[in-house]
Amino acid sequence: MSFVTTKDNVEIFYKDWGTGQPIVFHHGWPLSSDDWDAQMLFFLQHGFRVVAIDRRGHGRSSQVSEGHDMDHYAADAAAVVQHLDLRDAIHIGHSTGGGEAARYVAQHGQGRVAKLVLVAAVPPLMVKTPNNPGGLDLSVFDGFRGALAADRAQFFRDVPSGPFYGFNRPGNQPIQGVIDNWWRQGMMGSAKAHYEGIKAFSETDQTQDLQSIDVPTLVLSGDDDQIVPYKNGAELQAKLLKNATLKIYPGFGHGMLTINAGVLNADILEFIRS
Repeated sequence: MSFVTTKDNVEIFYKDWGTGQPIVFHHGWPLSSDDWDAQMLFFLQHGFRVVAIDRRGHGRSSQVSEGHDMDHYAADAAAVVQHLDLRDAIHIGHSTGGGEAARYVAQHGQGRVAKLVLVAAVPPLMVKTPNNPGGLDLSVFDGFRGALAADRAQFFRDVPSGPFYGFNRPGNQPIQGVIDNWWRQGMMGSAKAHYEGIKAFSETDQTQDLQSIDVPTLVLSGDDDQIVPYKNGAELQAKLLKNATLKIYPGFGHGMLTINAGVLNADILEFIRS
């Protein structure tokens, strides 16, 4: 397996397949690079080099005690990019990975990034504050922390079985393999990283990150996203970014990169080639 050791001595696992223009994938909470399987195989077959990273404390990366915040997430991604010397890269981030990708591009990506894709991404800020009245109450995220601390294994069954993929909506048939794979990825990681990651994805204000990004950016979200509501996520991202293309999919949920992979892959490929 392939690892990079960061400056603070954390081993970050990555996959690196193929040749051609690189695409770097940043996964959501509490998952791993495996969540991008459908995209990695698709873009590999279309002539791209595909790279995906397990965030610190997630998947096969080190289960370290500290550094579970957006600054470290982005710096860890930068360590992989520098190790592989990736240039002219497209960075694609889902959910928390969208925050990681945005901070990487804003703070580390100068001269290395061609385009950015944000999929159901958490920026600019998820939690409700006086300056962010459309956000979610802090009690929502306290509930996540409480459920994780009480019984992480059961919590990691409940999330994909319900709101993550929209399987709680009438007419949406749960797909057991998808649910099991979500649980498998989650349980590979560190409970501490997952617990502290909730603060990272919900309370990190990335307004300035978005305002500083000038590469072409595709912003994708579903209008039935029950995890990151699009009106306070994707729509605000498109307003803050200098060069954004916004697409909202009717009826799609938060886990659309898996459930609706065919649609998203085609749209992302068109954006990359445009």
